[in-house]
Amino acid sequence: MDISYSAEHETFRLEVREFLDRVLTDELKQASAFCPGMFLEYEHNMAWHKILYRQGWVAPAWPKEYGGTGWDLMQRYIWTTETSLAGTPGTAPMGLGMCGPMLIGHGTQAQKDYYLPRILSGEDYWCQGYSEPTSGSDLASLSLKAETQGEDLILNGSKIWTTHAHHANRMFILVRTDGSGKPQQGITFLLLDMDLPGITVQPIVFASGTHEVNQVFFDNVAVPKTNIVGEENQGWTVAKYLLEFERGGGGAARFHTALQRLRDLAEQTNASGQRLADESSFARKLNEIGVQVEAIQFTEFRIMAQIAKGGSPGPESSIMKTMGADMGQYLSEMMVEALGFYASPHQPEARQVGQNIPIVGPDAGVAAFPRYFNYRASSIAGGSNEVQRNIVAKMVLGL
Repeated sequence: MDISYSAEHETFRLEVREFLDRVLTDELKQASAFCPGMFLEYEHNMAWHKILYRQGWVAPAWPKEYGGTGWDLMQRYIWTTETSLAGTPGTAPMGLGMCGPMLIGHGTQAQKDYYLPRILSGEDYWCQGYSEPTSGSDLASLSLKAETQGEDLILNGSKIWTTHAHHANRMFILVRTDGSGKPQQGITFLLLDMDLPGITVQPIVFASGTHEVNQVFFDNVAVPKTNIVGEENQGWTVAKYLLEFERGGGGAARFHTALQRLRDLAEQTNASGQRLADESSFARKLNEIGVQVEAIQFTEFRIMAQIAKGGSPGPESSIMKTMGADMGQYLSEMMVEALGFYASPHQPEARQVGQNIPIVGPDAGVAAFPRYFNYRASSIAGGSNEVQRNIVAKMVLGL
């Protein structure tokens, strides 16, 4: 695989760096550095989204005809790498990374014409209605009922672990429209407005003290059948396609940056004149992480190459999801280990953008424990690691 930069790509890399130097404010850098989990605060997320939208770079992986950049494989890799190195905030994945690609692949022309421009502009902010209290990663067992009433579907039930539902004005959701066949049958993929009568959002606060996820209740919520994506009772096909985009790509550059942050911390001399880098056990762990990050990098290359040729990520996305979840957890554990006692102070006020509260210990410590707690969920969210391994066993190994 040739991933060297051509002269054109080197010019593009310099263009990206110039752009980031020009638009990335101290506030946005601080918001990214202090982010306690996997999802940035809505306010800072949308500030960065609007900057990218004005530049025309908010959807690097979308085709140009739908408002994306039309960038090739190497340009997208350069963009991901440079933004990671610069410490930019992330963009919310539910609209740009999941719903948009799903609509491009399965939506009607009317749905594409209406929703895609609104996703790009940030006018619509999406959440995902998949998991249920009794289903978890067994998505096919979902039971939220959707019964036909004229031209509408009437929804009753609840969804859980719904990230940023308290900010979202739209939801893409899987509902049960027929329970007579196999679990994967009788599921329908819907788009809905979050302000419809009968929808209630209740917060779920993490152990870290952050509020990212919610439980959403549906009490006789009427959704027009024109909001169905694909065919009624055939939503499983759409859901599988979307999950490939949720589970694949985008992590290697971030892991490289996090690993370098760990290496820099290990090189620092403590009050006793010692360095973690000189401890053989810690140095071995860092080297093992380096090998694993390289494996993630090349798996990501394969996924991006498949997309660049017009395909979908495929089962490699499950491999990437599992490896990425494990790596995120391992890196958060290593950061806590490297910081020692300085990881312990509870400093939520010091994580606020624009604060002038002195941080106890190194700056990296202010978000270390919240991230450690938050990343415990990464091996469950988006499909548990156990489910991903079953997919790989079936689709790759033929077991």
